[in-house]
Amino acid sequence: MKTLYIECKMGVAGDMLSAALLELCDNREEMMNMLSEMEIPGVTFSLEKSEKCGIVGSHLAVKVNGEEEVSEDVDHEHSHEYDHSHEHKHNHEHEHNHEHSHEHDHDHAHTHSHHHRHLSDIEDIVRKLNIPESVKSDIMNVYKLIAEAESKVHGREVTEVHFHEVGTMDAIADIAAACLIMHELAPQKVIASPIHVGSGQVKCAHGILPVPAPATALLLNGIPSYSGDVKGELCTPTGAALIKYFADGFGSQPVMSVEKIGYGMGKKDFAQANCVRTMLGNCDDEASDELTDVISELVCNLDDMTPEAIGFATERLMEEGALDVFTTPIGMKKNRPGTMLTVLCKENQKQEFVRKIFKHTTTIGIRENLCKRYILHREEKVVNTPDGEIRVKEVSGYGVMREKKEYEDLARIARSKGTALETK
Repeated sequence: MKTLYIECKMGVAGDMLSAALLELCDNREEMMNMLSEMEIPGVTFSLEKSEKCGIVGSHLAVKVNGEEEVSEDVDHEHSHEYDHSHEHKHNHEHEHNHEHSHEHDHDHAHTHSHHHRHLSDIEDIVRKLNIPESVKSDIMNVYKLIAEAESKVHGREVTEVHFHEVGTMDAIADIAAACLIMHELAPQKVIASPIHVGSGQVKCAHGILPVPAPATALLLNGIPSYSGDVKGELCTPTGAALIKYFADGFGSQPVMSVEKIGYGMGKKDFAQANCVRTMLGNCDDEASDELTDVISELVCNLDDMTPEAIGFATERLMEEGALDVFTTPIGMKKNRPGTMLTVLCKENQKQEFVRKIFKHTTTIGIRENLCKRYILHREEKVVNTPDGEIRVKEVSGYGVMREKKEYEDLARIARSKGTALETK
């Protein structure tokens, strides 16, 4: 199985992840052309060699109108001289396009041109990009994760959220670049290490915030993360959202035959190499023993729907991509019989399925649990029999291996022959 492992021992940011992924590409020059041909307004990309602690890697420089933005960590002395990523900006643009000066404690003033965007503004930009539709969908799904986190932090509806740092063109470029490169690499499985978030404080559009920033902390819900002695923001909102969206599981490097290694460098200098490391290779069946992921369990109680209506809702939720949907008979208040509906989905699809449950059922409230899931490796093959082709699902891992014939194929054969269903 083609597997991508992302090592985040010094956090993760959009530009660092993109650079690390680019180093895995054989057609690097072609990929850089593809990034430029996305035609993000005012944005240019360049891949620069960078060395940290004796390790040579790449830095993806994203410039907007010829300038590369920088971030400010409050606890880092001379913090404005370094950059881990460029997602927390010193300069901002506002939709209403006004200019004014801000005074800072380090005794110099800056004139800022601000542009705050809503999710619909981001969607308008993404829709016009010269990239496949599936990549556009990935970009917007990543932004929806960020929007949901920001909406909770600021107590606003998702549609009312103003994007500051993550709404600027270079942040759009970071996310678009990572999504496009992931599309080209097309790994079958993505595993990420626990994420080092850093410590201290960071300066952003809303003021001085703790590390990880509130929206980043929400994006990391359900994802293994930790804070160390490094002062500064190591995990940015875009980095967290990209990992949350693409990673199928989290943990140490699985047993894999590594074919390529990439290093994406930040600009800050620490005692440790400031980089995201990626590894691309193949996992054998044994590697799948250690695969886990985090899924959402969405639960609601129903006492005013007919069995037919519940059955229809269950079918629709499965058809629309739920990992599993099932019902449990329960006793509700005043001794009324009811049905508990449980929907399992990927964590990054949670908000989408919350809306679907409200759409297809009469519930007025949904409970959520985050669940760690242990996964068996799954493959499907087709076998030829005298009665026609039959799909067979094979699963393996954790010391077991078994297979099962597809029910629909067996049922089709039984109907055509007028015989009883055979499951062996």
